[in-house]
Amino acid sequence: MTEKVDDLTITYTEGDIETTKELDKVILSKGSWATVLYRYQDWDRAKEAYGQERYTIRRYQKRGGEYRQQSKFNISSRAQAQALVDALQGWLADDAPN
Repeated sequence: MTEKVDDLTITYTEGDIETTKELDKVILSKGSWATVLYRYQDWDRAKEAYGQERYTIRRYQKRGGEYRQQSKFNISSRAQAQALVDALQGWLADDAPN
């Protein structure tokens, strides 16, 4: 049971293998609705090694004192992550006060 947003994780273990390894996270918002950006790697069973870094944004809702995932957006590649960053930076620069 996850009661605090700081304790949320996407780390997942099957047997002795950590199949989803959380590398980092940034809490974008807290409260009854929380938004967390994660950097992670998935275990590739065929290669017996972790794959490339991936990114995901998860939304959680706190109900009955416990956070439950409500939605997620997986960023599929470094190129998509960079395109997202570029778009946001462009929009923020356009909206900058003069």
